[in-house]
Amino acid sequence: MAYCSHRDDKDDVDPMHKSTSPRRKSFRRVAIVSTALLSVGAAAALMAGVTPATAANLATQPDTQIAVFMVPLTILVVAVMYEVARIALRGNLPEEAAPPRRRPLRHWSPVQREG
Repeated sequence: MAYCSHRDDKDDVDPMHKSTSPRRKSFRRVAIVSTALLSVGAAAALMAGVTPATAANLATQPDTQIAVFMVPLTILVVAVMYEVARIALRGNLPEEAAPPRRRPLRHWSPVQREG
């Protein structure tokens, strides 16, 4: 019996734990970039003199309140419209699965107080 010291990484990985999406591995990069951008933005706001007190004063203005409500809502509507257009332009829509057929009840008999 020969011992092989060289092992392939493909043989070492359990097939049940493989990612089904190739984009799954890029999540780490997105998380790092978004954290870095958040940190840079927070540092820039502190250097510009934005403090929680001035931010609270800004939040009492009606224009700011409308923007805080409308900007995420607009982004959501645009994202939904993009997905609808992407699915529609892709071509065939996926077929809906037919509901499972119910088998008729056999040997049914009425119980107490039933017809």
